[in-house]
Amino acid sequence: MSNDVYVSPLSERYASKEMQYIFSPDMKFSTWRKLWIALAETEKELGLSENGKEVITDEALKEMKEHIYDINYDVAKEREKVVRHDVMSHVYAYGLQCPKAAGIIHLGATSCYVGDNTDIIIMSEALKLVRKKLVNVIGKLADFANKYKDQPTLAFTHFQPAQPTTVGKRATLWLQEFSMELEDLEYVLRSLKLLGSKGTTGTQASFLELFNHDQETIDKIDPMIAKKMGFEACYPVSGQTYSRKVDTRVVNILAGIAASAHKMSNDIRLLQHLKEVEEPFEKTQIGSSAMAYKRNPMRSERIASLSRYVMVDALNPAITSATQWFERTLDDSANKRLSIAEGFLATDGVLDLCLNVVDGLVVYPKVIEKRLRSELPFMATENIMMDAVKKGGNRQELHERIRELSMEAGANVKAKGLDNNLLDLIAADDAFDLTAEELKETLDPALYTGRASRQVEVYLRDFIQPILDKNKDILGVKAEINV
Repeated sequence: MSNDVYVSPLSERYASKEMQYIFSPDMKFSTWRKLWIALAETEKELGLSENGKEVITDEALKEMKEHIYDINYDVAKEREKVVRHDVMSHVYAYGLQCPKAAGIIHLGATSCYVGDNTDIIIMSEALKLVRKKLVNVIGKLADFANKYKDQPTLAFTHFQPAQPTTVGKRATLWLQEFSMELEDLEYVLRSLKLLGSKGTTGTQASFLELFNHDQETIDKIDPMIAKKMGFEACYPVSGQTYSRKVDTRVVNILAGIAASAHKMSNDIRLLQHLKEVEEPFEKTQIGSSAMAYKRNPMRSERIASLSRYVMVDALNPAITSATQWFERTLDDSANKRLSIAEGFLATDGVLDLCLNVVDGLVVYPKVIEKRLRSELPFMATENIMMDAVKKGGNRQELHERIRELSMEAGANVKAKGLDNNLLDLIAADDAFDLTAEELKETLDPALYTGRASRQVEVYLRDFIQPILDKNKDILGVKAEINV
């Protein structure tokens, strides 16, 4: 690799080899050749002839199939310098390898036949890889949620201490968002259709000429091409291109996944600050060039960083879709080459990082318990008040007394840096008639997590396990993190 030219960090640092191949020249141009074969086969099967003689021969098709993958890039590149047209350069290069087919390659088609159909095929394959990794993130999170479903932890609203939850229940909040993204992804993936072969303005005028205005025969072209390329259908109408609204729908899926990953990574970063949960940290990993003791959540930070890129990238297809003129303009092309590929490569990197982080998340129950117990006396006050009322106390008077003592204990914590001594204050107050031992019995954290454990069990059983059962053949992915 040359070190004097720009190399995208997406390919060098973040995206997997699998995703890089999907957006590689080999994938793109071999797909072009497969599409040219599908078109030629369709035309032959529909009886394309001239003066009673078949136009497309078996020998021509055989030649084309023999040269799908041995692409003569050097010839195509040199030809493009002359004609300034990438598709015609590859038609020429393919024709040199297939002399018997040279005259019928791309017959009746326009450039978007290979360009747009290939884009759909590539996005479809890329979505399948995203889906595979997303399912595995869901599987890892489900394992984590199940493992820690009973571990009480302090919950936060506004990042202020709130009613306790469990570590596993919190993980289901991340899990549910990812499962929503999977649902959206599967819908869009199922809905993808090929452009087919519609011609320069979408009217199939060239095929009217080729097939002597036989409308019923021409009606069969797109369905046959779709089937040969593994799709159920083509979009019924189009201009020269498929609607760029399709790209918007696809990249919005990526942006949704990125938003869910960003939210999870932010929570992990905050929890790592609290020393309750920590992302994987390797033995030789350096957290800071200056502060040797540091264990920065750099993978979660990278998830957030790449996710922001993907969310912003979703604007590109939306604006491109909105600004297309009539049957087509070419101001979409350069933008699509960047925004679609980079959106997928970045999302791929995000999901690999999510897999790696979730698979190695470390939980520190002692720290969690310590923080929870420091706040629990405030949360236990309602139970304490009820116990005191049972012993004959006045509910309204006790409520006011607890309020006053809570303010005092809070001041001790915030202003003086002392431990929370609310229970000691209550035990010393005759109005409550409760001993220190009786008060301690109210501080079992499990008494304050509500139905968190049960909710995790039911959610995993009824909503997540069916997803995992359905996709068991693609589980077990291990992410490789380059840096």
